[in-house]
Amino acid sequence: MYAKVIIASWCLVALVNGRPDDSPVPEGYGYDAPEHQLSYGHQEKHEKGMPFDFEYAVKDDYKGLDFGHDSNSDGKVVTGKYYVLLPDGRTQIVTYTADHYNGYQAEVTYEGEAKPYHPAPSYGAPKPTYGAPAPTYEEPAPVYGAPAPTYEEPTPVYGTPAPTYEEPKALYGAPDH
Repeated sequence: MYAKVIIASWCLVALVNGRPDDSPVPEGYGYDAPEHQLSYGHQEKHEKGMPFDFEYAVKDDYKGLDFGHDSNSDGKVVTGKYYVLLPDGRTQIVTYTADHYNGYQAEVTYEGEAKPYHPAPSYGAPKPTYGAPAPTYEEPAPVYGAPAPTYEEPTPVYGTPAPTYEEPKALYGAPDH
């Protein structure tokens, strides 16, 4: 489903950003790609492409994987096909062409019949659950003992001080009534 949306979006972008109405369409393959006037005033010149041809495929029956891609180009037009086995059992095949004049054009087809998806069973015994591992270290032994006191108990130098004041004297007499 997502692939359809993505491909439809690419096609819509290709339609909207296609060649300008006033640009001439060259006939045949002997012409360079036209310079397109972009909306912000710059001109875009497409480099001539390089021919290539590649192909790959992956098939893993154990995991249920089957996909691949092949593509080739003559330097001007890229053609190709990619496919993927979907979880519902169908194979989605996208056949495409792309060039500087027509953009990316794709055709999406499906082979096979859609079936309900059932995840593959997991083989083997269930994996045990483990608790936290026990520590593998021992409590460190102290390297040194408590420090020995480096002072002696002080001996008193002075006795208890005697009071140095006298009994206060009254400076005033009792008030008269």
